Amino acid sequence: MVTSAADQAAEALGTAAPVDPPPPGDTRTDTAPAPRATVAPARVGGDPARTAGIALGDVLPAPMDVRPDPGADFTLTADTAIGAAPAARDAAEQLAALLRPATGHPLPVVTDPTAGRVTLALADPGLGPEGYRLEITPARVRLTAATPAGLGHGVQTLRQLLPAAVEAPTPVPARWVLPGGTITDRPRYAYRGAMLDVARHFFGVPDVLRVVDHLARYKLNHLHLHLTDDQGWRIAVDAWPRLATVGGATQVGGGPGGWYSQADYRRIVGYAARRHVTVVPEIDLPGHVNAALTAYGRLAPDGVAPPPYTGTEVGFSHLDPARESTYAFVADVLGEVAALTPGPYLHIGGDEAFKVPADAYAGFVDRAQRIVADTGKTVLGWHQIAPAAHQPGRVLQYWGREATDPVVADAVRRGAKLVMSPADRTYLDMRYAPDDPFGHDWAGAIDVHRAYDWDPAGYLTDVPAEAVLGVAAPLWTEYVTSRDELERMLLPRLPAIAELGWSPRSGHDWAGFRRRLAGQAARWDTAGVGYHRSPEVPWPTGTAPAPRTPVD
Repeated sequence: MVTSAADQAAEALGTAAPVDPPPPGDTRTDTAPAPRATVAPARVGGDPARTAGIALGDVLPAPMDVRPDPGADFTLTADTAIGAAPAARDAAEQLAALLRPATGHPLPVVTDPTAGRVTLALADPGLGPEGYRLEITPARVRLTAATPAGLGHGVQTLRQLLPAAVEAPTPVPARWVLPGGTITDRPRYAYRGAMLDVARHFFGVPDVLRVVDHLARYKLNHLHLHLTDDQGWRIAVDAWPRLATVGGATQVGGGPGGWYSQADYRRIVGYAARRHVTVVPEIDLPGHVNAALTAYGRLAPDGVAPPPYTGTEVGFSHLDPARESTYAFVADVLGEVAALTPGPYLHIGGDEAFKVPADAYAGFVDRAQRIVADTGKTVLGWHQIAPAAHQPGRVLQYWGREATDPVVADAVRRGAKLVMSPADRTYLDMRYAPDDPFGHDWAGAIDVHRAYDWDPAGYLTDVPAEAVLGVAAPLWTEYVTSRDELERMLLPRLPAIAELGWSPRSGHDWAGFRRRLAGQAARWDTAGVGYHRSPEVPWPTGTAPAPRTPVD
């Protein structure tokens, strides 16, 4: 895809350029049109009167340990410099870039850590690869971590401790005060993420980068991209060019679709990596492949290319597990995607292959897992791949709604690990309430309380807690067509999932969480971020303008 100058400038600021208007002629004749989401848009600029009252613990997700010192507040001023040794300089530059627009302060980054009143240092505080320690005194702010990822998470905490007006894109007259004390923090789980389906409706690079920003803000560290499905193939593969040019040329409702060139994909991966977010690409196999079969009819079981599919049914398409040529195709595709992806995981999907007999399905998954291993990656798949032979390190993503799953439990006994994505708790495409006109409801309505009030380690009663690597929230896009709708479904539920993944279970507290979540409204308003004003959250009055008129 072509990257505009506006998109490039937006990326440099850590934001995303305005979304393009919908293309003309999108008639959506084969499915009922989905209702458009009403989103609370932002008031940009910040209110200097709303700059006080932030406590050291008013952070999402909740830190592990908070020790306030009410007499030790620090004030950021025009002469404040940020000191960082070379290994910590990138985190310092990102901090400065976040704070300069609203404060109007130059905030120079100096390589002598002793020269800045705000200092970042790589030093092991004994908090693991993502932990950090933040110490705030009247004279100095000191952030330490063992790794750049830990520093990055600490930067996001520091950002949330400043007044909400810090999210403004232009200077705001305010006192930039950080509450005094010490935060010692580390995550509960190593895998904390969200999935974005770009196959049902295509989202361009700027929208994906904006999602990365949302993940990084709340210390989520994996972005799972659902790149292929019946409605569209979204990643260019040099060995099979028609996958993108033909298979990527449509989407649900018959719109123009789109795809990422390999340069686009590298841009997403690089942007995410700088924010300590690992991209997990999914090539859904052996089902959900109508777009691939449309592009290359010889892959179809009957050798005939089906027409493009723009509906929302599932389970009708599949590759032929009996053909050796199928595995040559899989090896080509996974090999190229692996070469583009520095992260450890390749997601092979594996769900809803209803037309493939069980034995043939298990054999296909076994071969696909070994192909992934040959690329040097670790296989990740939806929990339907559980019956296949175990591949060392493999991870199952559980999206079921049952508390007991003997097949998954057996896979765990054979060595599999789990990422928890139960559909009735984490699926961000579900409605917020039964009477919400927007979103799915097959897994039930998921309000913020329901998204928050569960334990990833205890959801499945027949697997040990140590088998759970973490939690991830999928956002499927059959009915999500724009950036506004995307953000409306992400927020405010995404921070709930983030807190489950990061914060200690012992500190799980709905009352405290909803209060801290309500405090994010002023930040989203100021930053121009859309969200759903869920009624169970005590949003501050007067923080958002009237909702936009829904788009026809």
